[in-house]
Amino acid sequence: MQILFSFLICLLATTVGGISGVGGGVIIKPVLDAVSGMPVATVSFLSGCTVLAMTVTSMLRSRGGDVKVEPRRGTLLAIGAAAGGVAGKELFELVRAAGGMTVSVAQQVMMIALTLGVLAYTLNRSRIAARDVKQPAACVCIGLVLGLLSAFLGIGGGPINLAVLYYFFSMDSKTAALNSLYVILFSQAASFISTILRGTVPEFEWPVLLVMVIGGVAGGNLGRSISKKLSNSGVDRLFFWLLIVITAISCYNLVNCFV
Repeated sequence: MQILFSFLICLLATTVGGISGVGGGVIIKPVLDAVSGMPVATVSFLSGCTVLAMTVTSMLRSRGGDVKVEPRRGTLLAIGAAAGGVAGKELFELVRAAGGMTVSVAQQVMMIALTLGVLAYTLNRSRIAARDVKQPAACVCIGLVLGLLSAFLGIGGGPINLAVLYYFFSMDSKTAALNSLYVILFSQAASFISTILRGTVPEFEWPVLLVMVIGGVAGGNLGRSISKKLSNSGVDRLFFWLLIVITAISCYNLVNCFV
């Protein structure tokens, strides 16, 4: 039953993530935290692997599409995200070493704060003048912060990526979604390699990982197909309701940390 549930959650999450650019981990991680009973390190690892598989699939499928990754700024962001992915994994291990509920509480509080911040920005986006950052160092630094948050939270990228790309780079919804997936790909790949090299892979069940990755790949393909048929406003509406759901689940998980 857990295997079927994990597959369905990953399929749904990565389908939505492929459309909106949030990656899927931002749904997978809090839902599994809430219902799976698995340790936080295991959930983070499985979620990261699923998102990595999903983003590889989505990026391969996007090569022939009309929406493209910005070759210069997108690559600079990805380089920063790779470095941030390693730093975020180190931070995760440091916080986890504190023991108890520390890492779980830290993740949930950060998720709630970031999601509410993005929600506030989304509601007021039309009244906030976007920037158009072009300096290479600034692009790398922004990617570094995104990669660090992504790896520490175990969510891939999440809504913070889109808000940053909207504001700092004046991207429309579909362009931001694709560039977000590109950044997530690099941050999660770096985080995964760091975990392997450090020998900090948590205990997990191989069948669960396998079905989650399959669900992630299938969801990535389905999400890219649906995205082509949606308008930018349709992607925006999906993103808004996704923020509401993520905030509610994260609040539930935070309360459960103390129950």
